[in-house]
Amino acid sequence: MKMCLVAALVALLAGCGADTASTAVTAASLKKQELQQGQQTMQDAQRKIDGAVQQMRQSAKRADND
Repeated sequence: MKMCLVAALVALLAGCGADTASTAVTAASLKKQELQQGQQTMQDAQRKIDGAVQQMRQSAKRADND
């Protein structure tokens, strides 16, 4: 009887552990995806800033030549 109780308890705890591990993996995967999206957004913003700076330089150069 005690052996059945111990086996049932071990089975329950093992199930919880697997569920917790699965949740942790899912959360880590989501965080990685958020990080990648953030990096992409930052790169896009940097490209836009670089383009705006380039346009300003060209405008300033044209103004100096006039």
